[in-house]
Amino acid sequence: MKPSLSDFLPLREEIVAVARRAYDSGLMAGTSGNLSRFEPDSGCMAITPSGLDYTVMTPEDVVVMALDGTVIDGARKPSSEWKMHAEIYRHLPETRAIVHTHSPSATAYAVLRKEIPCVLVEMLLFLKGSIEVADYAAQGSAAVGTNCLPILSRKPACLLANHGVVTTGSTLEQAYINSIYVEDAANIVRLAMSTGCTIPAIIDEEGSKPYYE
Repeated sequence: MKPSLSDFLPLREEIVAVARRAYDSGLMAGTSGNLSRFEPDSGCMAITPSGLDYTVMTPEDVVVMALDGTVIDGARKPSSEWKMHAEIYRHLPETRAIVHTHSPSATAYAVLRKEIPCVLVEMLLFLKGSIEVADYAAQGSAAVGTNCLPILSRKPACLLANHGVVTTGSTLEQAYINSIYVEDAANIVRLAMSTGCTIPAIIDEEGSKPYYE
């Protein structure tokens, strides 16, 4: 029997609630970005639809689909980046949620293809260090996700070259909070460098005394 809307309603409601928070936080502009949740028991992910304003999005707009692209429930077209989400879930089974943003400061590093250095203790605690850059791939391709895997297998966040940011988590709340920390770190490094100090002090992975490279 085909699943009904009610079978996935809590998941869809969570997607919409977090998507609106991300939009209100300035992590997304217009209809950019996307987020999803994966349920291993059903083998389905719920993902934001393509090209829909977050301020009018409802649970009914969220698309439920299999990782092979089969739409299980939903009248709208899934996010154009669904293949990226599917690749991450397929290869990183501990991941249950993904948030993809175009947050301005972090994306500025992405278009420069520059790693955001680890300058905050919070980056060690929540992001496991610096925010590395995944190799470029055409938007909408599975390679966007594949290129993230070497980083996301070690850390819950990475930059997408010339594209944006991807964060993961065991819950959607955790993935969202990670995206907040990425943008916060990018803002702090940018502000620090604007003072004339071109290279901020770096904290190593053990959290020892900061040093200058």
